[in-house]
Amino acid sequence: MAAKIFYPLHTLKCIGSVAFAHQDARDYACLLDIDDDVVEWQCWPQIEYRGNVCAADFLVSRASGQFIVDVVSADRTLPLSTKVPSGYRHEAIDLSNFSSIRLRNAKDLLRYAGYNVTLSDRVRLLAALDDQGSLTVAECLSIFMDTRPIAGLAKLVLSRLVDIDLDEALIGPETQVRRKRD
Repeated sequence: MAAKIFYPLHTLKCIGSVAFAHQDARDYACLLDIDDDVVEWQCWPQIEYRGNVCAADFLVSRASGQFIVDVVSADRTLPLSTKVPSGYRHEAIDLSNFSSIRLRNAKDLLRYAGYNVTLSDRVRLLAALDDQGSLTVAECLSIFMDTRPIAGLAKLVLSRLVDIDLDEALIGPETQVRRKRD
């Protein structure tokens, strides 16, 4: 079977090889990468179970445990006899249950996961946010001097240093940016 490439290419929390069976799996991985509850995830895990190998789209580690995840849709369903090894929970994920806005924002941000933000740009933006409380995306862009502005802001969102609402609307000039506080 020829390897297919699904976009975006970058991941944040994936351990091991990055390979997806279909675009829906790649899209769900985008949501995993921006989910604060997800510690890490793995593509096509091979988990031994009673002499058999349990294969799924993902193995997802959260603080609440490990989940074997299969992405399903109207044309891609799971066999009713899916066996799950003890110590794991199984989730069948249908992307139609997720916000298309959140998915689009996640995909837009992940395009910039490979960028680095200079220390000076990071400090300038965080200091401005400390001073103002929040800024719009448009206001943040003028702060970047050494890093491409959108790439820098996206990377800081992905690094969990700043926070934006990913569910309300597509990221735009009026989107509010706040410093991330744990």
